[in-house]
Amino acid sequence: MRKSVQALGRMKSGQMNGTEKAYAQHLELLKRAGEIAYYSFDNINLRLADKTFYKPDFLVMKADGQLEIHEVKGQWTDDALVKIKVAADKFPFKFIAIMKQTKRNGGGWDVREF
Repeated sequence: MRKSVQALGRMKSGQMNGTEKAYAQHLELLKRAGEIAYYSFDNINLRLADKTFYKPDFLVMKADGQLEIHEVKGQWTDDALVKIKVAADKFPFKFIAIMKQTKRNGGGWDVREF
């Protein structure tokens, strides 16, 4: 019997880590305030090249209908930055990199658009 192998630090598909859960709560507040109409977690897969895919964390629809991709990280790696930059060049969405700030840095979210 073959066991499923998972990359270190990654949750099973469809499961949120703590940072993603906190960001989902933030998105829920924005939805209640009417700033966004819809969001979903881990449900699209973008093909960047042959055998190279990018599965973003959140698909977000703003109240005006604009679609955005939100990628949430505790820390950005070179590989993750390359993928989001390539995806931003290839697809007609606004790509937003989200990083949780520490309490020492005021908490909240550090946002970078591509």
